Amino acid sequence: MTNLDRGPNGKLHGASKITAVPAKRSGMGWLMWILGALALLALVLILLRQCAHQAAPTPAPAASNAPVASATPPVAVESITLPGGKTISLTPNTLNYELQRYLGSADAAPRRFTFDNLNFATNSAELPADAADTVSALAQILSAYPKAKVALQGYADETGPDPRNIELGAARAVTVAKALITQGVDAARVSTLTGGSSNPVDSNATPQGRAENRRTELVVTAK
Repeated sequence: MTNLDRGPNGKLHGASKITAVPAKRSGMGWLMWILGALALLALVLILLRQCAHQAAPTPAPAASNAPVASATPPVAVESITLPGGKTISLTPNTLNYELQRYLGSADAAPRRFTFDNLNFATNSAELPADAADTVSALAQILSAYPKAKVALQGYADETGPDPRNIELGAARAVTVAKALITQGVDAARVSTLTGGSSNPVDSNATPQGRAENRRTELVVTAK
């Protein structure tokens, strides 16, 4: 304890004025702020991860080696027994299918039919390769109905001059007739004529339309 002297008047001498010093603020407040900030940051990171997981694209299924079914059903083919017992396979709504039905009916002649896939190349009278099966089936049908007589009429598009188109139409009809005769049809039953570029079945303004017009038609003149 400090000894203090009192003066004659009873007052204390040498006494120092004591000033209270405030206590230092504890560091725990700053620590709580830091912990709160870290917790907030952790929460933000968790939310970001969840968002990234939800946005991730779904992996595509593994490719399968199994054959994929065609969206287009196969074309139906019917087995037709012709007079005489010969059987051929024909697709409904084609020239040969409708022709054999007509020849076997009581419907009178004449009747005109248009070939489904007998369209010639530009400026050509050569029989298209994909028409061979059609001509072969036609020969078998005509052989099964020996009383039937037909006229083949060839056509052209409007690409060339009229004289050339008339010539092409005639040559195309002769090409089909020769193919039928080669396969056993009596030549006396088959005649030919030309339509040139007349009576187009499609527009001559497009390649597809011109191809459709380079056609051959069959007319049953007697049965």
